[in-house]
Amino acid sequence: MNISPLRSLDASYYTDPAVFEKEMNGLLSRTWQYAGHSADIPNAGDYFAFQIAGQNLFAIRGRDNVIRTFYNVCQHRAHEMVTGTGNTRVVVCPYHQWTYELTGGLRAGPNIKKVPGFDREKICLTEVRTEDFLGFIFVNLDNDAAPMDEWYPGVREEIAEFVPQVKDLAPLEWVEIPENCNWKVSIENYSECYHCPSNHPTFAEGVIKPETYDIQPDASGGYVLRHTTECQSLDKMTYPVDLDSNEHAGDYQSWFLWPMFSFQCYPGNVLNTYHWRANTVDSCTVWRGWYTEGGFESDVIRGLAAQDRDTTVAEDIRLVESVHRGLKSKGYVPGPLVLDPACGVMSEHSVAKLQQWMREAVDCN
Repeated sequence: MNISPLRSLDASYYTDPAVFEKEMNGLLSRTWQYAGHSADIPNAGDYFAFQIAGQNLFAIRGRDNVIRTFYNVCQHRAHEMVTGTGNTRVVVCPYHQWTYELTGGLRAGPNIKKVPGFDREKICLTEVRTEDFLGFIFVNLDNDAAPMDEWYPGVREEIAEFVPQVKDLAPLEWVEIPENCNWKVSIENYSECYHCPSNHPTFAEGVIKPETYDIQPDASGGYVLRHTTECQSLDKMTYPVDLDSNEHAGDYQSWFLWPMFSFQCYPGNVLNTYHWRANTVDSCTVWRGWYTEGGFESDVIRGLAAQDRDTTVAEDIRLVESVHRGLKSKGYVPGPLVLDPACGVMSEHSVAKLQQWMREAVDCN
């Protein structure tokens, strides 16, 4: 029996503006997307504005300590409500001074009492599904979407085991990385380590043991890819690790949450994150987040962030931008994926799962 190898996606999935529009209006509007960290808005009235799938939003902490997210648009005549970050007692539209409570309900507006039949109780900013996931704020534009624990089964509990201090963490450093490639090219590159030994020597020789690296889709059908490996021998590690501090102190694990976020636990229980934003069909932005308890200074974490920025991040930019240029070549024919039945670092079975999700998101829309 002839068996044909599974081939990679056609280039149009990455280069066609029509596919990108389908993703923005479909996939990216119906999935959980990272908004920010709860430590960034610790007090009642603290807020930050952001964008998901082309929609302007803002998250704000209420007096009841609940973080809510709203579309960033006044219900009067569509002016945007806030910009950037800040703190406010009430949310005031700059255009006509309509004023909203922190819970979104209309409080007041100039001369509205003179309007016959005007019912202030029926006017409210449009709220967006929001979840606090171990201090990380995620939103979903689909009001009917399943909760995050159904999308990503077991992840919340696993991260708490690897990073016992996770709920006390706050951002220490953000690294913003513009990339001239389709967002899926960057996601695929992150989600395989087939390229690590030959392209990331610092990561492969000073953080992890490539020969132990494996990436597995969630066994129960969730939208998770779990990266696992052992840490490099202590004499080769580029930073100090106390193996006695925690049962997972010598482990590396990463949880990629489809479609655009990943929690990483480096050896030593060091939490760091990736999150992506799709800008255009040909560009995206990646952020690397580094965290400490309370956001306090740490020479080790600052050093790791700098090492990562100067090595793995810089190396990946060259790779993904070259791939995106190659996808536009008339000479490219999608090649077979390397699917080793034994899995491991030299297999692309994680890319096969990603491309399945990518294909379903576009073809089923």
